[in-house]
Amino acid sequence: MKRRERMPLKKRAALTARGYRMLGGYCPGLVRDKALCALILAVQPLFTVWFSARILDEIAGLRRAEILLGYALATLAGNFVLQLFKSAVEKVCSQKEAQMWALFGKVFSDKQMRMDYVDLENARVQAQKKQAEENLFMFGNGLAQLVWGTTGLVRGAVSLAASAAMTVSLFLQSGRVGWLNSPLWALALFLCALLAGLCQSWCTVRENRVFEKWCVGTVWYNRVFMFFGRELYMEPARAKDVRIYAQQGAADRALQALLRHDDADCRTYAQMAAYPALGRLAVGLSYVLSYGFVALKALFGAFGVGSVVQYVGALQQFGAGIQEMLFVLADNAVYCRHLESLYAFLDLPNRKYQGTLPVEKRAFCQDGDMEYEIELRNVSFRYPGSETWALRGVSARLCAGDKVAIVGPNGSGKTTLIKLLCRLYDPDEGEILLNGIDIRKYDYEEYLRLFSVVFQDFRLLAFPLGENVTASQDVDAQRARECLARAGLGGRLAAMPDGLETPLYKEAGGVEVSGGEAQKIALARAVYRHAPFIVLDEPTAALDPVAEFEVYSRFDEIVGERTAVYISHRLASCRFCRAIWVFDGGRLVQQGAHEALLGEEEGLYARLWRAQAQYYRREG
Repeated sequence: MKRRERMPLKKRAALTARGYRMLGGYCPGLVRDKALCALILAVQPLFTVWFSARILDEIAGLRRAEILLGYALATLAGNFVLQLFKSAVEKVCSQKEAQMWALFGKVFSDKQMRMDYVDLENARVQAQKKQAEENLFMFGNGLAQLVWGTTGLVRGAVSLAASAAMTVSLFLQSGRVGWLNSPLWALALFLCALLAGLCQSWCTVRENRVFEKWCVGTVWYNRVFMFFGRELYMEPARAKDVRIYAQQGAADRALQALLRHDDADCRTYAQMAAYPALGRLAVGLSYVLSYGFVALKALFGAFGVGSVVQYVGALQQFGAGIQEMLFVLADNAVYCRHLESLYAFLDLPNRKYQGTLPVEKRAFCQDGDMEYEIELRNVSFRYPGSETWALRGVSARLCAGDKVAIVGPNGSGKTTLIKLLCRLYDPDEGEILLNGIDIRKYDYEEYLRLFSVVFQDFRLLAFPLGENVTASQDVDAQRARECLARAGLGGRLAAMPDGLETPLYKEAGGVEVSGGEAQKIALARAVYRHAPFIVLDEPTAALDPVAEFEVYSRFDEIVGERTAVYISHRLASCRFCRAIWVFDGGRLVQQGAHEALLGEEEGLYARLWRAQAQYYRREG
């Protein structure tokens, strides 16, 4: 793996500070509580060491019972209070840390909600997001490391400060051998601890490099394992095919390949284990030197046995503090690179012009007219990175109250047109006008509120039925029931145990709905949204013929006076629309009413109609 350039400390500090701000916003209190827990962990052993030293000194000296009892009670009471406080803080921390991963998911969902839709369908951007997610959720790289690093930072700083204070007297007390009383020993022991810490830090850096290389080569491993080892068997949508077509054999072969890959990684695992062992060896040697110095001074009368315990414990904590701080610095260099890649995704700019012009509030009420009109003028569009025109030179008009069916072969541009109408994309050529004004000039959020859309790949959530209809926690119950009834789900609603409060899907302990019922709920949701334009992309694809006919026959009642755009492959469903637009190869090749288009015998619509009619006759 190519060695990366060292990141400047100033940049690392900026990345780390931003990480703490993010954690404060998404995981409030977590860093504070982790720091408090680390403070107690650092103080408690030094507290015990100091009082233990006093007890030993008293035993070796005057042996005053009241003093010994006081030290013993202080040790027990202090440890009890610290342990009690630590347990309470650790419990809070464990709860917050368990929630941390779900809250990290919100980091990505919030960004996706703010992103331009063009980036949501951009494979490069989504690959960038996937890499950042896998670094965070699979290995804890980035924000999670920052949380854990906070513990080391606080523990290291407190250990250094407290142990240094407890060690000062070691170098001020004189024994019978003069060379042991030299102040240079303080520098020597510090350098020894620092050298051991640097050695351990070097080992950590080397281990992290091996780990990073392993992470890059293991991303696919985790994806494959999660799919073949879990999702393939457990997801109901896939589990049926697995059983019918005996796909477990393919899964077993994939898992065997993963095991072979795992066996080949043994050398990598050995390297990752060897570096920490080398670091601990260096630390152990530094401890031997420190303990030897303390023992020699005690042997030559500088202090008593109790002080030996104090100085040995303090020097050990001092060395651990140095090692902790150096580890934090080394680890910070690693997770700052992961934070940088996370921020690179989060900072992707939105290039879509949002517009500033307010949408004129035309006359639009429950039973009134909707005076909004859309015109397409020579609209052409290519998806980013594609050389093929998805739409080419489309000109048409949607007048207030129109009911328009859009038909054509797969890939002819029907759904792309809807994406342009809703400003999910902007045309590459031409313009779309709302009441004579380019829609790009309107405030984007206000413009979106003009549309209710049922996309072909719509989604319902495991929320109560009423919230699925209203797309909100605020449910107008009467209106929601009316919309469900208009969509043909009134009978099913009456049979639900808790009415609109009935949760959907088993994930929420609710009821399962069929594909057709889900489609009716989505239709009710579009009707509930009080928008002047309603767009339906194959809204009856999952309905049985009887339910489909019911929707067709009551279409005007369902959509009311709204301007409706209806996409369908079933031409028989187009007869209830006042106008039909026929697309082919990204072009609008025909416009007109059903009977008029059938009269153009060589036209695409007539050919499609005859092909479908022949199919229906054969089926009959």
